[in-house]
Amino acid sequence: MQDHSQPVHHDWKLRLTELLPLYGHRNWIVVADSAYPVQSNPGIETIVAGGDHLSVIKHVFLSIAQTRHVRANVFADRELEFVSVSDAPGVLDYSRKLGAVLPGVSISFLPHEQIIQKLDESAKLFRVLIVKTDMTVPYTSVFFQLDCGYWSADAEQRLRKAMLEKSK
Repeated sequence: MQDHSQPVHHDWKLRLTELLPLYGHRNWIVVADSAYPVQSNPGIETIVAGGDHLSVIKHVFLSIAQTRHVRANVFADRELEFVSVSDAPGVLDYSRKLGAVLPGVSISFLPHEQIIQKLDESAKLFRVLIVKTDMTVPYTSVFFQLDCGYWSADAEQRLRKAMLEKSK
């Protein structure tokens, strides 16, 4: 069993490849900046990718996109828009490039604490993978909340409505 109190140093791409077939809706994959803390929850696994943050985001996104069973709801920190260049050189460059790395993706920008609450709540029952990079600009973590790739929210709503009507 992994000691979740210590980050694991190994081939992060291989670990992602191993976990994606196991993961389903309600699992999360986070690409985090270098200051993101290792969490004590045993459902959260932290690995260190190092390297370029945007390249890691792109790799995770493409890996998810190549699966048939899951898709991702993408979240990012709302605070990113308010980080000043004087406090964090490179923030504008990062913000511009993020859209290019996730073309056509609708990113939900929520306050950091709200995303963390969603992640923590999910981690009580479902696994989370955090991939840390060398990024030193704050509020640049990207959160991929996995959802079913072959069943839409609209289909689920229709199912629930039919079940409710049948029980009347």
